[in-house]
Amino acid sequence: MDDAQLKTVWQQRQFPPPASPLGVPLALLMKRKLGKRVKQLSKLAEVWDEVLPDTIREHTALEGLSNGVLTVIVDSAPHRFQLQTLLNAGLTSRIQELLPQALNKIRLVPGQFSSIDISGAPRYQF
Repeated sequence: MDDAQLKTVWQQRQFPPPASPLGVPLALLMKRKLGKRVKQLSKLAEVWDEVLPDTIREHTALEGLSNGVLTVIVDSAPHRFQLQTLLNAGLTSRIQELLPQALNKIRLVPGQFSSIDISGAPRYQF
């Protein structure tokens, strides 16, 4: 056998590195990233559901709140136009009155989202 074959045989006989458990990194992710987002958006989602008409609310999803700018995903151009019209007509000031945190701007972005999860339950429940 030449050196290349011996090296190949040696590598094949080595034990694979042990798998590390995913529990600890996932717990940290949930606590630091997702938990913060849910806590941040929970009150905002309640206000959003209260002030927005059902016909438009079904076509929106709250994406995030950063530096006083709320990002909202809207799934179609007509619903985005209707929502922008409502926001310009005074809905933004109504939302700002009901929220204890500072909300400077609402940014609407086009996008697709699933309104229900795999089990058929609503996507956001706070």
